Amino acid sequence: MERKFYDDLEHTKYRKLKTMVKYTGINHLAMATVDMDSTIRFWRDFLGLRLVAGLGVNKYRHYFFEISEYDMIAFFEWPDVEKISEKDHGAPVKGPFAFDHVSIGVESDEDLWALKDKFEAAEIWVSEIIDHGFIHSIYTFDPNNIPIEFSAPVSGVDIREQPKMKDRKPTAITLEGPDPQTGHWPEVINPTPYEDRVIYAGEGKILAGDV
Repeated sequence: MERKFYDDLEHTKYRKLKTMVKYTGINHLAMATVDMDSTIRFWRDFLGLRLVAGLGVNKYRHYFFEISEYDMIAFFEWPDVEKISEKDHGAPVKGPFAFDHVSIGVESDEDLWALKDKFEAAEIWVSEIIDHGFIHSIYTFDPNNIPIEFSAPVSGVDIREQPKMKDRKPTAITLEGPDPQTGHWPEVINPTPYEDRVIYAGEGKILAGDV
């Protein structure tokens, strides 16, 4: 049954609560491939995502593709990695497991139709367009068998502005609402002093011109 607090317009006032951390999106998702060339052909040349950074040393590469102003997807190329088995998006599994699929947002249904036509022209499997209520989606796989979804917003349905809970058996913690609840984690009492804030060099520092 729908829980009223998710539909109560007055509840949106609680969204104004601020935290010290300002999130801007998924900086990058890091995947794996045994064949960077086919990965570039798909993500850069087929989907049209710019290849904005690349690292390589010894027996590995690490390349980044730009999805949006804030979001990227990256790939490690390791010589001994094996391609994953193809698994349908959202199909339940048993045993150790973490990643199911990545959904990339597009602006409108027109973008979904354009992508669907591209996949079909290339004879790459792609699903029909599915209506999920708040988004319309198509599904496919990249050359590494990574399950990909492309999602377009549905006009007039914004779950960020009006969160909805349709779980038939939500837990008590779920029913506390969409906004972060305080008092469940230790507060920061001793933040790191400015004079002790050290940032250590990583391999990617070469991208800033530092060798």
